[in-house]
Amino acid sequence: MSIRPEERLAAALARLILDPRAPPARHIAVGAASPIPAAACWLVKKQGHTVRLSLLHKRSGNPFTEGSRELFDLTGQGRIDLFFLGGGQIDGEANINLVGTGGWPGTGVRFPGSFGSAFMYFMTPRTILFREEHSPRVLVKRVDNVSAPGVSPPGVFRRGTAQALVTGRCVFRFDPARARFSLESLHPGESVESIRAATGFDFDVADAVPLTPDPTEAELALLRGPVCDEMLETYPEFCARVFGRKQAA
Repeated sequence: MSIRPEERLAAALARLILDPRAPPARHIAVGAASPIPAAACWLVKKQGHTVRLSLLHKRSGNPFTEGSRELFDLTGQGRIDLFFLGGGQIDGEANINLVGTGGWPGTGVRFPGSFGSAFMYFMTPRTILFREEHSPRVLVKRVDNVSAPGVSPPGVFRRGTAQALVTGRCVFRFDPARARFSLESLHPGESVESIRAATGFDFDVADAVPLTPDPTEAELALLRGPVCDEMLETYPEFCARVFGRKQAA
């Protein structure tokens, strides 16, 4: 059975959500323009796990009537367990840059802006970093500007840090005590050498690194059926491209 890269990434994210080594994810929030994390969350829910999903830009049935302000209120109250963040740049200490390259305020390439990334990174117990592009221009030795730090000095209050970084090439696990990534798994066609060549920061590697598991037939059936049904209205282009499904006229 043919597997799309997006399906593999969604399944990998779902496994991280359900990781028994991590605190439980009872309430997960998904921000704007995040169809693959949204697919992963719906996959977890459709597998029968008790989890509340809050999609910030869901077109109908959206629990947020005032947008991000309500999301930040819930997070500040400790009622969001897991969030997803990306960055124009991500470095080996899990710092993210959403400002731009060059000196402040991004005198080179401009990114969308930090918005609430620092607040969510500090106040959410678990953050999964996600970026499909895996290249030295994205995964850098040190971000040009820090929108949100991966770790904080002693005495600075924060509820959590990054759990992992998922890219189009591999899965990294993050160790906040060491502020360092380790290579968790390789997507098909990748090797330790190819990952090192495409990554601007150093990372740890075990003696044997497994392949990222393919989605099971049951997971693919859920993704292409019930999960897509839930996503069609909010992510019609994604569903058409990945699942070959379009909204009814």
